[in-house]
Amino acid sequence: MALPEPSDLNAAIAATRFGLGARPGEIEATRRDPRGFLKAQIRPEGADQPQGDLGDSARNLTVFQDLRKERKELKAEDAAAELKQVQAQIRDMAIAEMAARGRLAAATPAAFRERWTLFWANHFTVSATKGAVAPIAGAFEREAIRPHVFGRFEDLLLASSQHPAMLLYLDQAASVGPDSPAGRSAAGQRRQAGLNENLAREIMELHTVGVHGGYSQADVTEFARALTGWSISRAQDAARGADTAAPGSFMFRPLAHEPGSRQVLGRTYVQDGQAQGRAVLADLAANPATARHIAQKLAVHFVADDPPPALVARLEHSFISSRGRLDTLAATMIDSPEAWTPAAAKFKTPYEFLVSSWRAAGAAPELDNPRKFVGSMTALGQRPFSAPSPKGWADEAAEWASPDGIVKRMAWAEVAGTTMGTDLDPNESARSALGARLSHESATAIARAETRPEAFTILLMSPEFQRR
Repeated sequence: MALPEPSDLNAAIAATRFGLGARPGEIEATRRDPRGFLKAQIRPEGADQPQGDLGDSARNLTVFQDLRKERKELKAEDAAAELKQVQAQIRDMAIAEMAARGRLAAATPAAFRERWTLFWANHFTVSATKGAVAPIAGAFEREAIRPHVFGRFEDLLLASSQHPAMLLYLDQAASVGPDSPAGRSAAGQRRQAGLNENLAREIMELHTVGVHGGYSQADVTEFARALTGWSISRAQDAARGADTAAPGSFMFRPLAHEPGSRQVLGRTYVQDGQAQGRAVLADLAANPATARHIAQKLAVHFVADDPPPALVARLEHSFISSRGRLDTLAATMIDSPEAWTPAAAKFKTPYEFLVSSWRAAGAAPELDNPRKFVGSMTALGQRPFSAPSPKGWADEAAEWASPDGIVKRMAWAEVAGTTMGTDLDPNESARSALGARLSHESATAIARAETRPEAFTILLMSPEFQRR
C-alpha cells in the first residue's frame, strides 16, 4: 500500500489531533496548508461563545439562590409537586449550559480554537459537583476563560481567580484574615472562622508553578492571607448602601483583608488591600516554574502522555520569551515538528469521542435532547462541568481506556450507528473522518460490514478513531 503524501497526513492530523475530529470535507479543505488552517483560528478576541439564553454568572447565581430558598420552603411545607418543579428548574440551568457547549463543539469550523479553550477550562477547573457552583460553572467558562485564551496568561489567571465560581468552589469567598477587623470579635479576640487556604494552594499547585514549583506551606499561608477579602457581592451589601457591583459579582471586602506585608517565594509584598493578592498573582504568572508546568501540560494534552522533551522545552521558551502570550504559545505548538508525528498517541476522552463522532456524521442528534446527551456523558464518566476535583479531568489514557470504559463506548457507538449511520456512505464517512490516518485494516472491516449502522459503529470503535 502506497504511503500517504505528507500534506494528506498533516491535513488529517490538523483536524483530528489539533481539532475535535473532522467534519465532512474538513480534511480536504485543510490539505493545502494545514498549519495555516490552524493559525488562522488564533484571534485576539478569544474563543467562540456557546449560544442560547444562558445568562451571566451574577444573574444565574441570584436565580439559583432564589430557587434554593424556594426549595427549602417547599420542603418545610412538604409540597412534593412544586418541589420537583423547582428542582427541575435548577437542573435545567446546568443542562442548558452543557448542551450549548456541545453544540458549539459539534459544529464549529474552528475546532483547534475550541480544543485550545477546553484545555484552559480544564486547567482552571471549577466543578458543578459543588451545588452552589452548578448554575455558574458554564458562565465561568464563558466569562473568565473564553475571552482570554489568546491573550496574556496573567489576565487569564486573574479572571479565573476572581470569578465567583472559583471563589465559591474553593471557599475563598468566606476567607477572613485572622487579624483583620472582620476577624476579631468586639472584645478583640480572634473568631474560630477565618483563613481559608484552598484557593491559594490550588493557584500554586495547579494553575501556576506546579507541585514541584519550590513553594512551601508557609508560602501557601502567606498567599492565602494576601487573598483575604476577595469575595462575592451579596444582596444585603446593596441593601446596606455599599458601593458594590451586582449581587453575585466579585467584590473586595477591605474589612476582611489581613493587614501587613506578606512574603511569598522569597518576595515581600507591602501593597494594601486587593493589590497585594494581585501582585502575588502577577509574579506567579511570570515565574519560570509556571512556564515549565504549563508547557508540560500542553504537550501532554496535544501530543502524548509522555511527550517529547524537545517539545516541552520549546513551549517553555515560548512562554517565557513572550511573557505569557497565549497566542504566541498556540502558534509555537502548531509550528513544533514533534506535534505532527504520524503516530496517534492520545486516547480520546469521552467528550472528545462523542464530539468527534458527531462531527464525523455531520450531525449531533443527542444535542436536540440535552438530557439524553448529559445522560450519555454521565454514563461514560465525564459529565460536563463536573470534574471530580480541582485537578480537572485526567488527560492520560489510563483514566479512559479501561475495559469497562471501552464496553461503554461500544454500547454508545452501536446506538450512534443506528441514529447517525443509517443514511451515510460508510466508506466515504471513514475517508472523510480520518483521511490518510485510515488504516487498510479498518477500511476493509468497514467495507465488509453487513449494514451501514454496523459499518459506522466499526468506524467509531476503530483504533485510529479512538486515538488522535
